[in-house]
Amino acid sequence: MPLVVFQAPWSRQLKIISLLSVVLLLAIPFILIGKSQQSPSLLYSIAIALPPIILLLGAAFAIRGYSLTNNSLQILRPGWKTSISLEGLREVKVDPKAMQGSVRIFGNSGLFGYVGLFQNQQLGRYRAFVTDQEKALVLYFPGKTLVITPDKPEYMAEMLRQYIR
Repeated sequence: MPLVVFQAPWSRQLKIISLLSVVLLLAIPFILIGKSQQSPSLLYSIAIALPPIILLLGAAFAIRGYSLTNNSLQILRPGWKTSISLEGLREVKVDPKAMQGSVRIFGNSGLFGYVGLFQNQQLGRYRAFVTDQEKALVLYFPGKTLVITPDKPEYMAEMLRQYIR
């Protein structure tokens, strides 16, 4: 049972990118269907099916919020959650510029969130579960760094500092 739940607000940028992506990913199949011949090739059929699959995968990995339970951080998603142990937490820092200059190594950069493995000069390699970069909260563990964006980053940082040993 969660001790505290934080929302994951979307930035204006994320709303615009997600809206444009949804429109594009839904339009592509309709355009292709309209131009298809009687019996399209397998490759053409894949091109029709792929955009909605990408949309569904992006939606499945969207971030709805964060919760703190006993000794873990839960990343709340539609219908499931990712659990991250808080053991070994060394430092917590609110940093709205944490993701500046980041390069995505693996993951999603804008379809319902910034989720995955990223890297920049300031943080090095890190995992992101982000919806509003201006609310970035950086969690430092031995050998790994995590960026999240709760609606109240200062309050969540205060709560997370209780787990530093």
